[in-house]
Amino acid sequence: MKTHRNIARWMGILYLAGTIAGILSRVLTAPALNGEDLLLRVAANASQFTLAALLVMTMGIALALIPVVAWPVLRQHDEILALGYVILRGALEGASYMGIVVSWLLLLPLSRAYQSGAVETASAQALANTLLEAPELGAVLMVVFSLGGFMLYTLLYRSRLTPRWLSLWGLLAIMMNLVAGLLAMFGVFSPISDASTILQLPIFFQEIILAIWLIVKGFNVTEASK
Repeated sequence: MKTHRNIARWMGILYLAGTIAGILSRVLTAPALNGEDLLLRVAANASQFTLAALLVMTMGIALALIPVVAWPVLRQHDEILALGYVILRGALEGASYMGIVVSWLLLLPLSRAYQSGAVETASAQALANTLLEAPELGAVLMVVFSLGGFMLYTLLYRSRLTPRWLSLWGLLAIMMNLVAGLLAMFGVFSPISDASTILQLPIFFQEIILAIWLIVKGFNVTEASK
């Protein structure tokens, strides 16, 4: 039971660490999003963009470690779902975050080339917007995240390792997130649009509550053993 408690605590800590890193990365890139000339703003905030990319990397690593940390507990209840969770939310989601990091870092040499007049203005701005939003990567990330989340919350619901109301919330919210990812993939809206954000909010709040629950309460080993 002590091992289960430690694993639950580390899962919660990694959830919160990844979430906080992701929020901070958006805060640091905000100055470049408010104004007209994106590349000049990127050049003027190069240090913030570098730090933001490192924070996205931190988020990706923290979130990818959660399935690995959870594996010893989850595999006892459903090894197939636990393995799917590791592959989707560990390997594939982690790779998607690394793609976003590379995309953001590519803005820096592009902004310097733009500043020196080495690239054509319209093409450079269009490329910069694409790299910053990384719409294809964002859409793929949302779909992969959702499929992995579906496996996790199905396992938690069946095993009763966490309260069923919390697992059911996760299942419903992750379906909304999957819809947002598929709509973004088909170009209905951007992964960072207001409509997409609204669909993602339920799973954002659910995972915050789940993280706090795991840190404070841990897994319900007694209920899960029934």
